[in-house]
Amino acid sequence: MSEQVSFALRERNPDVLTCIANLSNDEVFTPPEVANRMLDTVAEVWSADHGGASLWADSTVRFLDPCAKSGVFLREITRRLTNGLEKEIPDLSARVDHVLSKQVFGIGITNLTSLLARRSVYCSKHANGEHSIARSFDNEDGNIWYKRLEHTWMNGRCTYCGANQRDYDRGEGLETHAYAFIHTSDITARLAELFGGDMQFDVIVGNPPYQLGQSGGEAIGSFAMPIYHKFVEAAKQLEPRCLTMVTPSRWFAGGRGLDDFRRAMLADRRLRSLVDYPDSREVFPGVDIAGGISYFLWDSAWNEKCEVTTVSGGVVRRTLSRYLDDYDILVRYNESVPILKRVLGSSDGGVFESLASQVAPIQPFSLRTNYRGAPSSDDMSDPVLLYQNGGTGFIERGSIPRNIEWVDQWKVFLSATASEHGGQTDKSGTRRVFSRILLGGPGTACTETYLVAGRFSTEAEARNFSAYLRTRFVRHLVSLRTNTQHLYSERFAFVPRLPMDREWTDEMLYKKFGITKDEIAFIDSMIRPLSDGDA
Repeated sequence: MSEQVSFALRERNPDVLTCIANLSNDEVFTPPEVANRMLDTVAEVWSADHGGASLWADSTVRFLDPCAKSGVFLREITRRLTNGLEKEIPDLSARVDHVLSKQVFGIGITNLTSLLARRSVYCSKHANGEHSIARSFDNEDGNIWYKRLEHTWMNGRCTYCGANQRDYDRGEGLETHAYAFIHTSDITARLAELFGGDMQFDVIVGNPPYQLGQSGGEAIGSFAMPIYHKFVEAAKQLEPRCLTMVTPSRWFAGGRGLDDFRRAMLADRRLRSLVDYPDSREVFPGVDIAGGISYFLWDSAWNEKCEVTTVSGGVVRRTLSRYLDDYDILVRYNESVPILKRVLGSSDGGVFESLASQVAPIQPFSLRTNYRGAPSSDDMSDPVLLYQNGGTGFIERGSIPRNIEWVDQWKVFLSATASEHGGQTDKSGTRRVFSRILLGGPGTACTETYLVAGRFSTEAEARNFSAYLRTRFVRHLVSLRTNTQHLYSERFAFVPRLPMDREWTDEMLYKKFGITKDEIAFIDSMIRPLSDGDA
């Protein structure tokens, strides 16, 4: 037994969990090094809140991973506790058995991952197997529970996670992805049902599934529904001492159905630290997750500012402790906070007027992206030049469903998709933000491939506005609210609406808003130049 335990818990080189291919971009295995950074943060906070005591030397603390996949969190927790409890429980076999039976718990998200997690933690796919390093279990699951669950359907949707019945009402041979931790109206009762008795967990840690892919309402596409926030919400309901989870960073400033979650997170003073990676590939090599990846530490005893850290290009940028709800979204970069404060406070006691009120909603003329205009206007009585996906076409003026009065105005069209996927940077570490900026004269319209960013009575105003959008200053302010690929009016809420009686330049804007040399250098490091010939 001692030899088995020693083999199972000694340092692994190489670590097999660094070599496992991810199931998908939605269920991503956590690299051991990331899991250990998160556990280090928990241990530091625990020590600070408990007079310097070591989390790993406490034999009463309970840990839960409610979304176990590879079992990396539970394995690393077990290793740390086994080392930390050596004085209290000298016998190695007894110590390991105590940790695994009394302190470490998990919930598998699929049958496959539950077996993988048990193999990582117990060194056996069955907790009571011949080669298991635990000796107190009389069942195969041990403390890593998994059972196939079904969704609860109502009007074609799951009442717990919102999954589409058409996609997830599956036969026995397929996973339902009805995750136990979020498919309940009483999470406390659910855990008592799974593990027996009144289960109070001190530390909850994990990397939940990110989304459920679903068929769209139309044949031309599909969409995905985020679910990671439901794991965070359920974990908070258990009132642990500490909670740390990996999530997509999309909730900072967007995400379908995440408005309430964002407001709650930004207002939650128990968020003690947040580490953000704008490029998910820095955390998960080869995995591209729009908007980046982050992990947070939630401390039930904390009621102060949150320490925000951004890691970009392998460099830890400036760390800043700040309240997260100063704005309606989480401003990702700490360097942007003083810039934004100065811009939004520039109205001389008046109300800040943003460009969002000027940018037209999506589908400005009620013409969908898949609409194609005629290739020629030869047979049209009143043709309008149509900017559309892939180029231009023509449409009869009378066939335009909405906002016909805009046709004869000067317009600035802006591609409705950002130039970078999910806010990622190019090889130089900078962003372009806008894909295309087009000047539309009288007699033009567009499909929803473009936004109508501005409408003017003169060509000079339109050209000045086009130049305004090309400035690094404007594109940086837009980028703060753009961590997915889609652009719409809300993305411009931080951009001041200025008179277009002049051609604004970055130099003029920096002077107007008091941007310092260091702040200019920061903006330049984030946003690349964009000339008239670029878009």
